[in-house]
Formats: sequence, structure tokens, C-alpha cells
Amino acid sequence: MTERRPVLAVIGAGPAGLAATLAAAARGIRVTLIDSAAEPGGQFYRQPARGLGARRPRALHHHWRTWERLRTALDAQLTAGQVTHLSDRHVWCVERESTGFTVHALLGPEQRESVAVRADGVLLATGGYEKVLPFPGWTLPGVVTAGGAQALLKGGLALPGRTAVVAGTGPLLLPVATSLAAAGAEVVALVESADPRNFVRRARTLAPAADKLVEGAGHAAQLLWHRVPVKVRHTVLEAHGVERLESVTVAALGPGGRLVPGTERRLRCDTLAVSHGLLPHTDLADGLGCGLDGPAVRVDDEQRTDVPGVWAAGETTGIGGAALSLAEGHIAGRSAAARLRGTVPDPSGWAPAARARTRLRAFFAELDGAYAPAARWAERVTDETVVCRCEEVTAGAVRHAVGSLGAGDLRTVKLLTRAGMGWCQGRMCEPGVAGVAGCDATPARRLLARPVPLGVLAALTDPPPSQ
Repeated sequence: MTERRPVLAVIGAGPAGLAATLAAAARGIRVTLIDSAAEPGGQFYRQPARGLGARRPRALHHHWRTWERLRTALDAQLTAGQVTHLSDRHVWCVERESTGFTVHALLGPEQRESVAVRADGVLLATGGYEKVLPFPGWTLPGVVTAGGAQALLKGGLALPGRTAVVAGTGPLLLPVATSLAAAGAEVVALVESADPRNFVRRARTLAPAADKLVEGAGHAAQLLWHRVPVKVRHTVLEAHGVERLESVTVAALGPGGRLVPGTERRLRCDTLAVSHGLLPHTDLADGLGCGLDGPAVRVDDEQRTDVPGVWAAGETTGIGGAALSLAEGHIAGRSAAARLRGTVPDPSGWAPAARARTRLRAFFAELDGAYAPAARWAERVTDETVVCRCEEVTAGAVRHAVGSLGAGDLRTVKLLTRAGMGWCQGRMCEPGVAGVAGCDATPARRLLARPVPLGVLAALTDPPPSQ
């Protein structure tokens, strides 16, 4: 009689999910890799659509050799039948059951039908998403997230516009600006609100990750080569346009985040790629009841959550880039393989990955402090500015709820204004609404990780279809 091999469901095929899949599969665990994209790679290794016939896709990517190794190893495991890759599956819920887990996912671009995947363990590698703080004009066509501009370039081989301003704060701005410039866009300016002195103060802590500093210096050199002006300690005050974006106004920031009078300058552009950092995707972890540390999923040294049988790795446990995601995914995959076989894992087997994890976590913790969004940004959001796009709630309505109606927390603001009740359920607007309201952006528990048709929910009383 053949012994049944345990199945691990890995949700997310970015760097963390791929590393975890390969580590677990190499140790005899059957892995079902579930991802919303048509191809593996996640945002970092996003590939051009096959129909575009890209001749040199590596030109748009960093660490291409690492991707090639991951792709080759994944192909080998797929051929061997050790890994099953389910693409175009949008996971909306993971159920805990007495004998394991059921992963529910909507199918394809229409997302009208749901399938179920059974597993003995679950590994969450759901990545992160961009934080964009509101400002006057941010809803104009032509204003996109920095990651969105990068995804359009990598996946569609298309520029979001011909003249671009890249603005906000965070390490994502550098590669986005250099990629747009290299692809032929005129990058009018890189507008970064962080103060360079923040990095000098943290030099001792940042120094151990010298490879990351060299990578950043490489991006800076490319900006210099393309003659892209870099405006540090600056912020976007307003985006202007009638039918679409036509220009943006930027200004210098002084002590305490106050504007420096007389530094306002209007820059003509048809695209504004803006980002204020990244936030972990924790919706599936929320639904499972996993504990959080701040905005990130809490894990132990094996990348286990506090829910038995559930691991997490990559940006969902804290924003830290591809290298950290690979290290965490490798550790999580090895731990899951051992635990699902009923053995105790040997941490010495992943010692190099653990050392990299420690070093990179310390580095990105300091980097996060250096790249904090500009202080007093909420004061510059006018009352007419829409802060919740789904429900078209303005900053003035949020301020009225706080100042006149007595709302003292984000949930009450939501109930009084409908901010966060729309399609995204506050996932995108929550930081902006919280900043304008002066409330803490406490993570909300959501049973479902994405909008689900009522017909799908009603059909759950019937036996679910197979994967």
C-alpha cells in the first residue's frame, strides 16, 4: 500500500512562494502552487505576456540569473509531478478543517466561479501592496502607483506615458524611475520626500547590507546617466489637469515636514507614478486568525504563524524585498516539509538563509525609518479631495465626522462616512483616511480576502468542484 504524501498549498508565486515551493518539493512534499497571475514570478519577476514576443525580457529585470535558476528548478519539479501550478486562481478564503485546509479561489479574469483545493498545510506568500496617500488631483487619469507603472512596463512592455514624474518615498522609486528612463520615457524628476541625513544617521546599521547599498548606488548612477533631476526633501502638492494629468506642483520640505515658502514649482508631465511605501497583504492570514505584529503576520524562527499548519513568508511578514523573501521562503518550505512529515526540522540546514534573514530584516527596519512619509502631509489635503475613491468620500467629510460628530477611531469614521465600505473594503484608502482623521490605522479583520459573487457563496452549501 502506497503511503500518502502530505500536500502543502503555497499561495503566491513570487520570490517567497517559489523558494518555499522548491524547498518543500525537494524534500518529498507534494506542493500545490496557487497564484493569481498567468505566469509565476510575482511582481518582482513579472514576465511580459507571451504573445508580445519579448526578445530581451531580462532588460527590464534585476537579478535575472536568480530568476532563471528558480524557473529551471520549478520546471523540473513540475515535470516530475512533485509540484502542481494553478495559475489564474484568486484565493479569497482559506478554511481550517479537522483534517487540514481548503483553499477557495476564483477562476480566471471574470472570477465568477470558485474552485477548492485541499491541503494538509498552507504557506502564505501573498506579498505586499502599495500605500498611496491622497493629495489634491490624485484621482486624475495619468496618476498611477509606482508599482503599477512598473507592472505595465514589465508585463505589457508599455510605457504609462511619455513624460513622467516619479514621486513619494521609499526604495521602490529608484528602480521605477530608472526603468522608465531606460525604456524611453522622459523622467522629468524623481521627487523623494525623505531627508538624505536620515541615511547618514543610520549608516552603521545599513552598512552590513553593502550589496543593497551598491544596488541603490547603481540606480542613482543610471539616473545621472539619463539626466533625471532628483529632488530630495520635496513633495507633490497637487496634480493638475482637466480630462487627464497635465502637470504637478512640487515644493521643498523644511523641518517638521513644513513647506518651504517660495519653493513651489510646476512640472509638466502626462504621468505621475507615486508611492509611499508598501504594506503587507494579510487578508488570508486575518481570515485564518493568525496573529499580527503591527501590519505584518507574526511568525517564529521557522516562519510558522500561531495557527498550526500555517506558515508565512515574504512581504506578508514584513516588507523587505526579494532577497529577504527568498530566504524566508526557503526556511518556511524546509520547516513545512519536516513538520508535515511528522519530524522536527533541523535549523542547521537553513543556517545561511537564517543569517541572511537576520541581516536583511535589520537593514529594512532601518530603511523603513529613513523613508517615513513626510510629516504633516494630511494638513495639505484639501477638504474637496476624495480620500476614499470607491465611495467618493472627501477629506472634508472625514474631518466633519471627527470634529463635529465625535468619531474617535477609524471604525466610527467608516460607519459615519462610508469610507472603506466600497469594493476594496478599505484596503487601499485606509492609510489615507486614517491620516486625515488623525486615527490609528489599525488592521481590520476581514473574513474574505477579495470581493466574491453572492452566487459563489450560496454554492458553498453544495460539494465544491475539484481544482
